[in-house]
Amino acid sequence: MEERLQKILARAGLCSRRRAEQLIAEGRVTVNGQIITELGMKADAEQAVITVDGLPLRPKEERIAVLLHKPCGYVTTLSDPQGRPIVSDLLPPEIRTRLFPVGRLDLDSEGALLLTNDGELANRILHPKFEVRKTYEATVRGLPDASSLRRLEEGIVIDGQKTWPAQARVLRREPSRTVVEIIIHEGRKRQVRKMFQALGHPVLRLKRTAYGSLRLGNLRSGQCRFLGENDIANIFS
Repeated sequence: MEERLQKILARAGLCSRRRAEQLIAEGRVTVNGQIITELGMKADAEQAVITVDGLPLRPKEERIAVLLHKPCGYVTTLSDPQGRPIVSDLLPPEIRTRLFPVGRLDLDSEGALLLTNDGELANRILHPKFEVRKTYEATVRGLPDASSLRRLEEGIVIDGQKTWPAQARVLRREPSRTVVEIIIHEGRKRQVRKMFQALGHPVLRLKRTAYGSLRLGNLRSGQCRFLGENDIANIFS
């Protein structure tokens, strides 16, 4: 059965579908010896010889997905030219399959981070149409009032574009800072930090606590756990 080439690459666990589209556009993918640069190209994964950077596409591996409690100070990449610690350093040695992060948490953020070898799963989590909720605890400077929280809930302009409405509630107030739970389904770079910065309440600490109904729970910083089918289903509930 023929499928779009980017879907075949993602299903093989090579990368996410978005990354597969980039590889195709860069001319790094061939089908039966022909370089393909058109995103609409279809192929039969069972019959065609597909290569990426000259290497044959591997058959689909068993899906592995883990939930990692990312500490601060780790970058959400598989390599770093600056030599900083990377999140894959935290995976147990028995995982021999290459896992890639689903989305990102910046260097100074912590909490729930999914890693998988399933490009289709990653695409479902990241694609805006699926509206997967991400829950964060943001410790912010100052004492945002009810009108500030309403601005988050109505959408706020950052980088010239209005955010989708968020859910926000105060978890606790301290003399000079406030812990706010905020739920969004977008994934713009440093989005939560920029939203609070626009309100005049910069983020002091940011922790992602859940994807959908899949919560970080008591998973300790630097540790991870394997996800079963019920866990995967909870991401989308």
